Amino acid sequence: MPEPKLAPNRWDPEFERELLRAWEGEPALYAYTPERGPTYVIDTPPPYPSGDWHPGAVVAYSLIDMIARSQRMLGKAVVFPFGLDQNGINIERTVEKKYAKPLHEWDREAFIAKCREEIAGIGEGILTIAKRMGMTADFAHTYRTDSDEYRAFSQAIFIGLFNQGLFYRGERPSFYCVACETPLAEADIVYEELPSKLAWIRFPLKGGGSVTIATTRPELLPACRAVIVHPDDERWRASVGKTAVMPLFGNEALVRAHPEARIDFGSGAAMICSYGDIVDVRLFRDLQLEPVKAIDERGRMTAVAGPYAGMKVEAARSAVLRDLESGGFVEKVESILHKTPLCERSRTPVEFLSSEGWYLRQLEFRDALKRLADEMAFHPPRHRQLLLDWIDSLTIDWPISRRRFYHTEIPLWYCKACGLVLVPKPGTYYRPWKDPAPFDECPNCAGTSFAGEEHVFDTWMDSSCSNLWVTRYGKDEGFFEENFPTHLRTQGREIVRTWLYYTTLKSWLVRKQKPFQHVFVHGLGLDARGRAMHRTLGNYLPADPLIEKFGADAMRFFAASETGPGEDFRISEDKIGGAQKFITKLWNVARFVSSFPPLPAGKLLASDEWILAELNALVAECRGAFEEFNLFVPANRCREFLWNRFAPHYVEMVKARAYEGHGGAVHTLHAVLQDLLRLLAPIIPFCTDKIWREVYGGSVHSEVLPSIRAGVREELTKLTPEIEGFNSEVWRVKKERGVSLGQPIDGLAVPDLLKDFAEDLKRMHRLA
Repeated sequence: MPEPKLAPNRWDPEFERELLRAWEGEPALYAYTPERGPTYVIDTPPPYPSGDWHPGAVVAYSLIDMIARSQRMLGKAVVFPFGLDQNGINIERTVEKKYAKPLHEWDREAFIAKCREEIAGIGEGILTIAKRMGMTADFAHTYRTDSDEYRAFSQAIFIGLFNQGLFYRGERPSFYCVACETPLAEADIVYEELPSKLAWIRFPLKGGGSVTIATTRPELLPACRAVIVHPDDERWRASVGKTAVMPLFGNEALVRAHPEARIDFGSGAAMICSYGDIVDVRLFRDLQLEPVKAIDERGRMTAVAGPYAGMKVEAARSAVLRDLESGGFVEKVESILHKTPLCERSRTPVEFLSSEGWYLRQLEFRDALKRLADEMAFHPPRHRQLLLDWIDSLTIDWPISRRRFYHTEIPLWYCKACGLVLVPKPGTYYRPWKDPAPFDECPNCAGTSFAGEEHVFDTWMDSSCSNLWVTRYGKDEGFFEENFPTHLRTQGREIVRTWLYYTTLKSWLVRKQKPFQHVFVHGLGLDARGRAMHRTLGNYLPADPLIEKFGADAMRFFAASETGPGEDFRISEDKIGGAQKFITKLWNVARFVSSFPPLPAGKLLASDEWILAELNALVAECRGAFEEFNLFVPANRCREFLWNRFAPHYVEMVKARAYEGHGGAVHTLHAVLQDLLRLLAPIIPFCTDKIWREVYGGSVHSEVLPSIRAGVREELTKLTPEIEGFNSEVWRVKKERGVSLGQPIDGLAVPDLLKDFAEDLKRMHRLA
């Protein structure tokens, strides 16, 4: 038997490190080269460095790299940026926890320095894993959202929109996290069913009688300004128009008939206070009620709560309920599950507090944004509805100001004499809390003393500029005009309501255009039982040990083959180990084929034409799937083709001819191997490149995806079931007779339907 050119007898994940070093020495391999073909820009999610890179994110980003690689092999000049989203509350909370000191007790400059120091190492850890996984992003130009350059870019877009009148300042109730001590946008909220107590409380009515309300927030009684009952609720019709007196506190509230009251919930009567939930916010506005602030920004009761002032909300709730029960005002208390809004980052129950801040207009653009959603091609298409549903659910304009430190600053100053808001020219990174005002005098009153804005942007104000950044908006207008809308946005399902929505809004306000031509939305990485991975659950699998044990290619093949587009994927060592077995199989088959020096086609026999016809079908299906960003199809179809058709059937049918140097057999073996390597290269770049370099020279990543071969008799694929069925039958009979597969057997004949394959089949099975 000839010696294989692929010398190692097994695939070793350690080869991946050799290839990484080789790729580093070949920068042109993955670089953006306009001569390669039409430019193709991918807007990738800049990961947030907040600790170990979650294995679900590592898998998801490898999917994004597969798309970038496949687009290069489809003839595109791919712009594949990589960023790190280094602004925000997550890193601030990491520093607060590490030093056991809340943000607002820090000197601002010192806190910012600690955040920058903390996040630098975490960000480098993400980059190390991304490179180890074989990602081909433009790491040499990694952008960071906390860099002066990016922050100046984000501020410049704000300034442009500000000058169009799209921002306004106002004091209004908004979502507020008392742990983070900052207002929140609706996209920062998650809802969970949490246990709660529904108290039925009797409010005395002036003039006699009472009305019983049901509430989960008794601590807000001092902020109650109305009681509502449904117009059709016979139980409380007589109380409408009367005045209810709050037990313990003495404040009064008019009982009103209102359709918002729910006959089927609790007692049917509800107190309207400032503010228990979003319904309270709306009714205070609609009924023109005067709000009372009962909870402060630290989550403690204010002076209006009387003896409960200074208590945290939970403690006050228990104390008020206890005192109401002692006073005989409580009819009953029910244990219920209550849909509770939580801050996504701190998991703290959200309050609705009135505070002054800057808002970006968004509600008036909902119809336009839904139109843009319909103009973008979603992969999978069903995930468009996630964006549409979110747009429909919005109830307030976007509160973009935060009372934090490690974010991009809002670039505004205020004239101390007349209060005029002054906005600077774009292009510079501004820190109004620290930098001198870039104005000589106020254009309104000629004042020369200014106060800088101390609030910062919501982090999504920066992230929503990413597609403008990667298409060089404001820097290279020629490139921007050619590549906007951006060709592709890749992201997770969980940030459709944030990153995708805010980018769509920002692009509409800046350009009146859709942000992307295509949107690829992947699922979430869960544990083997379908649960979210958390260290507290004991089900967290760090990415580093998995990569070290199985190799990046096994992780990547698992990612592609595990689920269809947009589906969640369950991460388990067993499944990654199964992916590694396929890579071993590919290596073994390639090693066998490498035993024969490639030859010209020569005369192709029926067996050769048959497998080439099957190969054509595989190529057509896989190319179409790559064009649709469907990685599940090429991963699984190539595995099935190699494992169930090429290796057990064709290779065994032509082994004898190959050993004899038959041109048709040897040529076809290499043709199939080369096309398989090219089809699999975006998915498992290490093993495919190692094989290609050893057997053919050069890199498989310089190749294009294979095309359908002309002159092949496609009708031969109709005989595939017959060929595979005959082979299986021979193997079955040999097993029954106790004859080894390599030994002759008599009494079996090739059916007439397969007469063109008879010579290969007889030699394969050693038929008498």
